[in-house]
Amino acid sequence: MDLVELGRRVYTTAHLTGEFVLRSGQTTNEYFDKYRFEADPVLLDEIAAAMVPLVPAGTEVLAGLEMGGIPVVTALGRHTGLPCAFVRKQAKPYGTRRLAEGADTNGRRVTIVEDVVTTGGQIVLSTNELRTRGATITDALCVINRNPTTPTPLTQTGLTLHSLLTPDHLTP
Repeated sequence: MDLVELGRRVYTTAHLTGEFVLRSGQTTNEYFDKYRFEADPVLLDEIAAAMVPLVPAGTEVLAGLEMGGIPVVTALGRHTGLPCAFVRKQAKPYGTRRLAEGADTNGRRVTIVEDVVTTGGQIVLSTNELRTRGATITDALCVINRNPTTPTPLTQTGLTLHSLLTPDHLTP
């Protein structure tokens, strides 16, 4: 499926209008409810298949960010065969006390996987935390980048963002 058709399907499935506050604190009248496309197993599988060429060569672990990045990374892992880590917003204070569950990220080349990016704030926070725990991270992937280019906080953190869909793809 081409990106124009995939973007149309994501738009039809997940686009909402109203007044919404984003994680970044910005207010918008247009919102993509990621859970709507992540909860559709056929559409999520098509999204993951389309993301495979975006995975940088040399990636050893795909790391999905809590919570929306986890279904995406799981589907992408099925298509790439790469192990997955599930990254919490903060390490849990009990059990394993790990920030990233699943595949070990220490000493490995990790690619961050996120669903929707506006400023990239959570990607920056999670990247910094994983780097302090020994991961090598230079790239992030997302299903939707709400911007036409990579948000500045990501480039300042030394990350390259690979976006499946941008505003140009997301039309009715």
